Amino acid sequence: MCPAILDSEERCLGGMTFFAQSHPTEVCGSNGLPLTPNSITIYGKSQFLKTINHPNLSTYLDIIRSKHDRIVVVAEYSGEVLSSREYLTLDDIIKISYQCLSGLNHIHRLGLIHRHLSPNNILIKKNGDIQLYNYGLYYMTDCGQHVSFPIGFPKYTAPEVFLNSGNHSKSSNKVDSWSLGIIIVELLLKTSIWPSIKLHQCLWKVLSLLQTQTNIFERLARECDRYELFKQIPEDVKNFVDACLQIKPSKRFTSEQLLQLPLFKKYLENSDKQDERNIIKNMLIRKMEEYYYLWQLAGGDMTVELKKQGLIRSRPPILSIPNLIILMGQMFGRRDTAGLLDMRVVKVPLDMLKQRLAHVPFIANCPRLNAKINIKAQENSTDVTSQLPLIIRERDTEYQFYRIIIFDRMLQLYPITRKAIIREAYKDIPPPVRGVVWAALLGVVGNYKKHYDMIDKETPTHTDRQIEVDIPRCHQYSELLSSGAGHERLQRLLKAWVRDNSHYVYWQGLDSLTAPFIYLNFNNEALAFACLSAFIPKYLHKFFLKDNSAVIQEYLGKFSQIIAFHDPQLANHLRSINFVPELFAIPWFLTMFSHVFPLHKILHLWDKLLLGDSSFPLMVGLAILKQLRDSLLMSGFNECILLFSDLPEIDIELCVKDSMTLYQNTPSSITYRKHQFDQSKITNWKEFDHEIEKVPKINIEDFLYLLENTPDKLLTVDLRSNIQFERSAVRGSINIPFTSVQLSHKDIDNLGTQGRMLIESKEKIVVIVGPHDENNALFADYLMKFNISGVCSLQGGIYGLRSKCPNILVPMREKIFSYSLS
Repeated sequence: MCPAILDSEERCLGGMTFFAQSHPTEVCGSNGLPLTPNSITIYGKSQFLKTINHPNLSTYLDIIRSKHDRIVVVAEYSGEVLSSREYLTLDDIIKISYQCLSGLNHIHRLGLIHRHLSPNNILIKKNGDIQLYNYGLYYMTDCGQHVSFPIGFPKYTAPEVFLNSGNHSKSSNKVDSWSLGIIIVELLLKTSIWPSIKLHQCLWKVLSLLQTQTNIFERLARECDRYELFKQIPEDVKNFVDACLQIKPSKRFTSEQLLQLPLFKKYLENSDKQDERNIIKNMLIRKMEEYYYLWQLAGGDMTVELKKQGLIRSRPPILSIPNLIILMGQMFGRRDTAGLLDMRVVKVPLDMLKQRLAHVPFIANCPRLNAKINIKAQENSTDVTSQLPLIIRERDTEYQFYRIIIFDRMLQLYPITRKAIIREAYKDIPPPVRGVVWAALLGVVGNYKKHYDMIDKETPTHTDRQIEVDIPRCHQYSELLSSGAGHERLQRLLKAWVRDNSHYVYWQGLDSLTAPFIYLNFNNEALAFACLSAFIPKYLHKFFLKDNSAVIQEYLGKFSQIIAFHDPQLANHLRSINFVPELFAIPWFLTMFSHVFPLHKILHLWDKLLLGDSSFPLMVGLAILKQLRDSLLMSGFNECILLFSDLPEIDIELCVKDSMTLYQNTPSSITYRKHQFDQSKITNWKEFDHEIEKVPKINIEDFLYLLENTPDKLLTVDLRSNIQFERSAVRGSINIPFTSVQLSHKDIDNLGTQGRMLIESKEKIVVIVGPHDENNALFADYLMKFNISGVCSLQGGIYGLRSKCPNILVPMREKIFSYSLS
């Protein structure tokens, strides 16, 4: 029997918490806005830690900002702390040293410094491998400036850290070499140095080492009464420790230099083989980020776990006030310890997720290796769930597990699998992979990182001031985008886009348009830029020209036609009160609704928008109006202005559903525009007159397709004379000679039998066919006044139809539908 997916899973979650330092009250920045809380700054800066992946480093999974500037850090926690291990052999210690150096060297290359290294932050697994834990605290707090506690264990801290503590200078990566050296000394001597001493004594001990004239390792051995054991240690090991514990940082080895010592030669020779084993291992097991996401869906909450263990306690604020404060500022009474660092870490097994996925076989990790029957079984298990509302699907642990696996398999083979990704995206997109799936839907390929890196993002430009003004107002309810790191990324990306598109200018709203891509690809600016660069030509072609009035006017005119096509009653009402799309829809389309909706709604909306062409936003706009329809029909001009100034809550799932339905029921040619990016299907297309043509045109290809495939959903109205109609016409069409119609009539019953057929033509597309485009447009507008939906005119009229497909016209003498005003 195949084991369950998590049966042999050793990895756990580790949670810790601390408080960010609060700003003094009523402190504003140079821009006049309140300073960003340090907790948000930490939250934004710490996102980079999630990208670090190394076998000897615990993976950062989540950083949670809670009330009162509390930060909760969630990371992988595998094994037990090093301090809990006894009876380590010399080979074990050398292996631990090598793996610690490998992890340290990796973060040092990334510009990070641990500064918090101790036996409690080194985890050792059952197989003896180690992982460094909590290596990002110094980085995320900006070298400790955003917290009120010092970072580092005094006993393991390099002496120069204490000497330089007053000037807030950044420590060098050599402080980690010192910390590792002290840890290895304790392991080799099999004892803890300076046990049971107070903090000030510990600081004195560390600083006293500055006066050491002999070998520090030897001095520590003598102090611990372990000199005999010290003499038995091999010279190459002593040389390694001595290289770590040089008093002068200039003489102390870096982690990279330490790895080149002869002591670690055999480990370096085996490193390539170990890398290959790690690659195979990573193919067989799921990423910890995925398990953490699924664990949350299964009901896991790290904040709750911390509360259970007493790391988070609710305490009335009054109890944190000192009993007495004198004028000199000295405090008496109980000190509030909330601002200090709590060293405890809560280890949380994945038991909750194991129970939820107990029936899922381990082989589900590798769906490409499954037999057809297993893949079919997997599809069957998600078919029922896929019919449920999206909000339920996104909270179903098993469904999300299978969806993540499916997309992971396809993304590994992208771009070969792009069609399959599109097909699966029609169902839904799992949140953890949304960013890369969007890139696939937009067709992002090639070395986009190299292209982004080559763009000058530093040289000042004339748009910098406007960008700086807009960014602090862009989705600032989002902790990620409101952080300093978020502002920096958004500014760089906007500058890069303006620089890379010299034919365009920066328009307000571009920041909102960029925000979703930054939000999803916070740690991959190049991918966010590539997505934005692919998105704008597809959906907003020429919208950011310096003079975009013609483009905007055409788009809004087409939107008015779409409203008239699908909801003529609403179109008539809005026209009667002169409430035109220019008054409310420009921010919608210029930002693709990202200025209108919060991010969580935009993500679901764009999941489907990216599956459509440039006409899909028109359907989204109409879907929004549909939800506001009752209010709009009862409102005058002023009431409509007030309604859109504070847009009511929109059901985004219903909006997406209605948009998809409208998109599928609208012939593509009805939405054609002169300024759209894709001109492949537009042949001999005549630009419409906004003043005359209130309803859209349909091209001959779409008309013929409807006539052949869905004739029951098509009603053709021929405006020629009775005689011309009798000679040849489209089968099933009705004849209403234009010369016999009084456009001033206010009752469609004047059209007789044909009028009743038009009234009963609900859910049909009514195509006006005549010899003159102007008459076609006038009659279509006439029908719209009677709230007849689906009305459009044929591009090119009867002559174009006859030229394109003459056989489509047949004699109508035996079956005549004629109209007369007698």
